[in-house]
Order: sequence, then structure tokens, then C-alpha cells
Amino acid sequence: MTSDPGQTSERTAVASYGDYRLAQRAVDFLSDERFPVERVAIVGSGLKLVETVTGRLSWGRAALAGAMSGLWIGLLVGWFVAIFSDGSSWWVILLWGALWGLAAGAAFALAAYAATGGRRDFVSHQQLRADVYEVMVDSGHADAARAVLARLG
Repeated sequence: MTSDPGQTSERTAVASYGDYRLAQRAVDFLSDERFPVERVAIVGSGLKLVETVTGRLSWGRAALAGAMSGLWIGLLVGWFVAIFSDGSSWWVILLWGALWGLAAGAAFALAAYAATGGRRDFVSHQQLRADVYEVMVDSGHADAARAVLARLG
């Protein structure tokens, strides 16, 4: 039996999976079967951080990525300004927002890249993974959860 410090009742593992999606599917099935899912938790054990390198980072790629992020922010700000403005063409305001966003995004991204001093010349994404995902249920509901999950197949 396991107790989560944030919970007042003890929890018992009713199922164990090697993949998070399977654990999520089990909890979804419990929900579909009207099981009180507020009594359920998915607990990952054997955590590890996996960083997957997706490419090389250069001045040009940093500027382009920053410009694209800035473009969306500039368009959003331009759109808000255009909605509440009088007299000006909203297309002009939107265009200026996009241009300022492009420039600011590229500038900030280049400054951030320069600050690394060449110590991180790659692009990557990180993911937290577990070796095992256990579906934990308040101990008083464990037998009912096992019975429901037995129908999952």
C-alpha cells in the first residue's frame, strides 16, 4: 500500500503499465464505467529525462525561429489594437504589428543565442518518462476498480 503525502487516504496499485497511454486508457475506462475517478491517480516510477536532439542551431535558425514566434505575437497585438482603434485601416495596423513582432522576435532570439556563448548549438525537446505507470486507487475502492478493469481486456 502506498500513501501520497498530498492525500489523506492510502492508495493501492490496481494495475501497472509500461506506457502512459495504456494507464490513461485504463482511467478513461474507469470513468466511462462511472467509477469515482476522483479516487484515482496515475503514478510513474523510475523517472528519467529524455532529451532528443532534433537539429543544429545556427544564427540563421535562431533568428528565423524567433521571428516566427514574434510574428504571431505581433499579429495578436496588432489585431487587439486594430479592434479598438478609430480612423486607421485595420490592415495597416495588423501589418505593422506583424513587422514589429518579426523584428522583436528575431532580436530577442539572437540575443538569447549570443548569451549561450556557443555552449548549446543544437535544438532539442525534452520529455519526462517513467519505466512503470501504476493506476493507484484509494484502498477502499481498490477491489471495485480491479473488477472494472478486468472487463477492459
